[in-house]
Amino acid sequence: MHKNKSAEGKNNLCGAKVSEYRMKLPEKTSQRKLADLLQMEGIDVDKNAIQRIESGKRFVTDIELKALVKVLGVRYEDLLGD
Repeated sequence: MHKNKSAEGKNNLCGAKVSEYRMKLPEKTSQRKLADLLQMEGIDVDKNAIQRIESGKRFVTDIELKALVKVLGVRYEDLLGD
């Protein structure tokens, strides 16, 4: 039986990359600010949700992934690649 977890036991593949690209943004972007930017894209998340995404404790929907790509200015492959 398959489980919806990564090989490392995390609930998403992109969390570590979200954190990495968030910290590389030109303007200092906290988890709260990233949540605010996503809310401006119509995604209902808060700072705690961002923390859980980045730590791999929260699933990420395709709708959220699309907004993350836009807000972070990266490609899907950047967040989902190895």
